[in-house]
Amino acid sequence: MVQDIFAAIPLGLFLAFLLGPVFFVLLETAAIKGFRAAIFFDIGVILSDVIFLLIAYFSTSKLLNSIKDDPGLFIFGGCILATYGIVTFIKEKKVIPHPEDSEVRKLKKSDFVGLVVKGFLLNFVNIGVLGFWLGLIIVFGPTMDMDPERLLVFFTSVIITYFIIDILKILLAKKLNHKLTPNRIYRLKKGISILIVFFGVILISRGLFPSEMDSIENEVENIMPGKE
Repeated sequence: MVQDIFAAIPLGLFLAFLLGPVFFVLLETAAIKGFRAAIFFDIGVILSDVIFLLIAYFSTSKLLNSIKDDPGLFIFGGCILATYGIVTFIKEKKVIPHPEDSEVRKLKKSDFVGLVVKGFLLNFVNIGVLGFWLGLIIVFGPTMDMDPERLLVFFTSVIITYFIIDILKILLAKKLNHKLTPNRIYRLKKGISILIVFFGVILISRGLFPSEMDSIENEVENIMPGKE
């Protein structure tokens, strides 16, 4: 279980910057409406992620138990991630208003409920997010023998990790909002899309050239500190 937690932390860090439009709306909400507003928005996003994850798990667990060693699963998962990254990259640029002249106002309880709903819907309507979680289950599930307890620990650790990173992003957004110009946000979004595609290509390579990728992983492990 401990190794599953440690394996999940880097993925959680990675996912914290791969949330597409949610990433930018979160920063905008933090800068304009404040810390608590952004937290409630993020709770809505996480709720939709949990639902997507459950849908992905229950729709694939039986299938994966029978074909979990098929390299085609890595190709499928990699194609999902790469396609998601490409679509995000070629998406039309959206101008995000600069928040420097905005004032943080006091929010009512109904406003916080609305923020949870907004975060939930913004993430839920993006079917690519379901594909993303599906790809992760396809890739990481077989390595854990589709053990429900191990998967629960692993994905809970992923979600907790990127929620913590989101809190840090919210705090930084208040201090760096003057630097979040539309052009810089646009370039950052493009860079993140390229990383998604890169990660997808790695997974595709894992399916197409499993022995070669295993050799590369073994060489990397051998040159890491602490390895003989």
